[in-house]
Amino acid sequence: MAATTYDLIVIGAGPGGYVAAIRGAQLGMKVAIVEREHLGGICLNWGCIPTKAMLRSSEVFHLMHRAKEFGLKAEGISYDLDAVVKRSRKVAGQLSGGVGHLLKKNKVTVVMGAATIPSEGKVSVKIDKGTEELSAKNIVLATGARARELPGLEADGKRVWTYKDALKPPHMPKKLLVIGSGAIGIEFASFYNTLGAETTVVEVMDRVLPVEDADISAFAKKAFEKQGMKIMQKAMVKQLDRSAAKVIAHIEVGGKVEKHDFDTVISAVGIVGNVEDLGLEALGVKIDRTHVMTDEFCRTEVEGLYAIGDIAGAPWLAHKASHEGVMVADLIAGQHAHPVKPESIAGCTYCHPQVASVGYTEAQAKEKGFDIKVGRFPFIGNGKAIALGEENGMIKTIFDVKTGELLGAHMVGAEVTELIQGYVVGRQLETTEEDLMNTVFPHPTLSEMMHEAVLDAYGRVIHM
Repeated sequence: MAATTYDLIVIGAGPGGYVAAIRGAQLGMKVAIVEREHLGGICLNWGCIPTKAMLRSSEVFHLMHRAKEFGLKAEGISYDLDAVVKRSRKVAGQLSGGVGHLLKKNKVTVVMGAATIPSEGKVSVKIDKGTEELSAKNIVLATGARARELPGLEADGKRVWTYKDALKPPHMPKKLLVIGSGAIGIEFASFYNTLGAETTVVEVMDRVLPVEDADISAFAKKAFEKQGMKIMQKAMVKQLDRSAAKVIAHIEVGGKVEKHDFDTVISAVGIVGNVEDLGLEALGVKIDRTHVMTDEFCRTEVEGLYAIGDIAGAPWLAHKASHEGVMVADLIAGQHAHPVKPESIAGCTYCHPQVASVGYTEAQAKEKGFDIKVGRFPFIGNGKAIALGEENGMIKTIFDVKTGELLGAHMVGAEVTELIQGYVVGRQLETTEEDLMNTVFPHPTLSEMMHEAVLDAYGRVIHM
């Protein structure tokens, strides 16, 4: 069977792949996209979107319990976990269908099946009725990643869960152990803890949310503990003894192994790239610890083969994948393409309180040899935060003394995942402290704290 020829073939229809395909089509290319499971990938179906839908339910539940504070009455408050999950799945389904519509609208050919690359410029897809052969001068790998499984701690879907199991739980945990306190672990810990599960989080590093600035980690930890979470830092789960009704976890902490009983365990210990069964090694693609090696323009060492998103390494974020998808499509079409700078990409965690950051932490800025000025501002000093009943939080800014460059911004508190974008735009426009100080922020808003945190770095803070 003769291969169908395209200008661009994208393998994987997650937030990197489908965006690359649409941008390629916008630029006049004939594009095909191959997907073995769901349009929208993990992000839309099993990650970013359904978790936010579930976290929204727990946030509303938490607020219902606080009704009295706001002069309201709510009695007999409870939840229906099946209905919460059903809403989350409906949201995911709606968005996945939306991706299908967008691809169709942009005349992208969708091929459902598992792809391999038998040789340069060729893609073979195993479909229901056999094999479909495709060819293109340009191929983009956007196959994403999956949950890392540690030996002995593998998920079984009953008592030990991956993020997928946690999104369609077979039961409501009463006593929950979460292994790993990165974004995924802490979001699930936050969700189930709010719904009443007695939650323990084990983190191998010396603090929760270890990629965040140390001040933010410490602030978040206090907030989590106040909500009843047990946080074990510098700790490691060595073994899980499973039975029908419970799991005994052997946790090493301070050189001693303690045994703790749980009815549910969620493993969130990082991710591994989906690099297998594609034929990459035979092509000569360099792979380092399950991630494809690329240059700043996402080019692999194989002519016409690109890798974007999680498969191309950190930061493992949907918005990074999407931007790389656009950049690669622009590059292939001969447009001016800008490499995506990892330090300019914001990270957002939707636990309660939310956490968001961009740029360098204070420790990283010092390590890089910058002479720095640091500003901080608490939510308690902001009128809108007090009116919202959300006075628990802080914003931290880091500037280069020599140039006034905003090196980093770090936040914890209500709606900071929305606020962070102000600093992201600032960094993109190479703003200085003077620009930010002279910007008029609307009142009353949470965003005023961003202004005050800048002023504080230069000894000019007003409301503190």
